[in-house]
Amino acid sequence: MGIPPADIAKKEQKVLYDYQKRDIDKIFSRLEEFPEKYNLLYQLPTGGGKTVIFSEIVRRFIASTKKKVVVLTHRIELCSQTSNMLTEFHVKNKIINSNVKNLYDQDEYMCFVAMVETLNNRLNDDQLELHNIGMVIIDEAHYNSFRKLFRFFKNCFILGVTATPLSSNMKLPMKDNYNELIVGDTIDSLINNGFLAKPITYTYDVGLGSLKIGMNGDYTVKSSEELYTNMLMQDKLLYAYEEKCKGQKTLIFNNGINTSVYVYETFKKAGYPIRHLDNTNSKQERAEILEWFKHTKDAILTSVSILTTGFDEPTVESIILNRATKSLTLYFQMIGRGSRILPVKQEFSIIDLGNNTARFGLWNTDVDWQSIFRSPDFYYDSLVGDEEIERNFRYVMPDEIRQEFAKSNAIEFDIEEEYAMTKRYDLRSLTVLENSIEQHAIMCAENSEDVFDARILSRLLKDDIEYRVRRYSYCISKSTKNYRDWLEEDYKRKLRSKINQLFMNE
Repeated sequence: MGIPPADIAKKEQKVLYDYQKRDIDKIFSRLEEFPEKYNLLYQLPTGGGKTVIFSEIVRRFIASTKKKVVVLTHRIELCSQTSNMLTEFHVKNKIINSNVKNLYDQDEYMCFVAMVETLNNRLNDDQLELHNIGMVIIDEAHYNSFRKLFRFFKNCFILGVTATPLSSNMKLPMKDNYNELIVGDTIDSLINNGFLAKPITYTYDVGLGSLKIGMNGDYTVKSSEELYTNMLMQDKLLYAYEEKCKGQKTLIFNNGINTSVYVYETFKKAGYPIRHLDNTNSKQERAEILEWFKHTKDAILTSVSILTTGFDEPTVESIILNRATKSLTLYFQMIGRGSRILPVKQEFSIIDLGNNTARFGLWNTDVDWQSIFRSPDFYYDSLVGDEEIERNFRYVMPDEIRQEFAKSNAIEFDIEEEYAMTKRYDLRSLTVLENSIEQHAIMCAENSEDVFDARILSRLLKDDIEYRVRRYSYCISKSTKNYRDWLEEDYKRKLRSKINQLFMNE
C-alpha cells in the first residue's frame, strides 16, 4: 500500500495542453477588446494548471504590449511558487515582500509578485510607485482582501483566477468586482482526459444538530470542536480510515486545533504513522513535517486549514473531511489536495464525515459556475439544510458488519412504519423503540454462542441504533441533541438487558 517515493514521477509540463491554449486565447480576445479598465474572472479546477496559464499570459502580454504585470497572492508560499513558475516561462520577476521597502531597481523587471497586504501597505504609505503597469493578475481571487487594491490599478486589465468563483464573503459578491466570468474545463473532463485522478467517495452519516453558524457563514470552531473531539466521532473516524483507506497516504482536515490533536493521539495510539500541523507551527517545523509526510510510506497528516492552498503533494492518496463546512470553496480546496495524478496513482479516496457531499454534491459533479457568479444569493438559498440532509439519510449496514449477523434474515426496521402503527392502534410511541430493541437483541443472540459474545456483538450496532433513534425523534417532533443522546444511552442499556433475558430463557 502507499506510493513509495522512488516511484514518484511528476508529470512535467513542457508544453501547454489544448484546453489551456484555448482558455488563453479566450482571455486574450477580451484583452484585445478591452485593453484597460476591464475586470475578467477566470475559473479552472484545482490541478488544471492555473499558474501555468497565467504565467504564459504574463509572458505573451509583456511581449505584445511592453507593459508590466503585477501578480497578487494571499500567502507567502504562493508568492515563491508563482515566482518560480514565471521564471520557468522566462519572465524576469521580483517578489515584493516585507523586506522590500522600495523599488529603485524596478526598471530591471517587467513583472512583480506580491502579497496583497504587503503591497497594500506600501502603496498606502506612498513607499512604492509602480510604473507602466498594464495588467494585474489575482490568484485565488475569491478572497475579498484583494478588493482594497483595485483603486490603485483603475486603468489596468485585471484578471482574477480561481477554482471557485464564489466570494469568501457572501455580502460581497464577485459580480460586483468583475465584468465577466470565463469558465474552463470541468473536473470531470480533466479526469476523463487524464489530467486529474478519479475520486472514490465514501460518506458516513454524522448528526450536525449541535453545530452553530458563525458570523462568516460557516460552522464555528467551538461547536465543531465539541462534536469532533467526542470519542464516538474519533472512533468513527478511525473506523472509516481502517475500512476505506488504511495504508494510503492520507490528509485529514479538521475545524479546530484541539480536534486535530485528538486525531493525532487517536491514530498514534492505534499504531499509525501520523503528524499534526497547524498555523502555530514555526516555518522550520512545518518544513520538517511536510518533508516527513512526503517521504514516509503510508503517512497520515492531520491539519487545520493550513494545507487548503499553496500545498502540492501528488502522493496523497486519501482525503478525509473530518469536519463540516458551508463553504463550497473550502470543500473543493480540501478535496483538490488529493487530485494530482501520477503514473502510479490514477484514483484517490474521499472520506466525508461532515455530510458535505450531501450538501454540495460529488466533487466531480459539474457545477453551473455562471449561474453561481450571476446569482450567488440564489445558490446560498438553495443549499440543502443539515436537518433535511439528516432526514434524507438512510442507514445501510456495511458488508463486514452484515457478515457478523449472517444467521439473521431480517435486519431492516422501518421506524416510520412502526410509528404509524402505534398511531393507528393507539399504542405508546415508545413501543417503536421497544420493538426495535427486541429485533436487535434477537440478531445478537442468534449470531452468538453465549451472552458475552452477544453483548460484544451489540456494539457493532451503534450506528444503526443512532440512526433508528434519530428517525424516532423526527416522528415525535422532539429532536434536540440532549434528548437523542439520552434515548441512545437508554436504548443500549435496554438492549443489554434484553440480550441477558433471551439467554436466561434458553
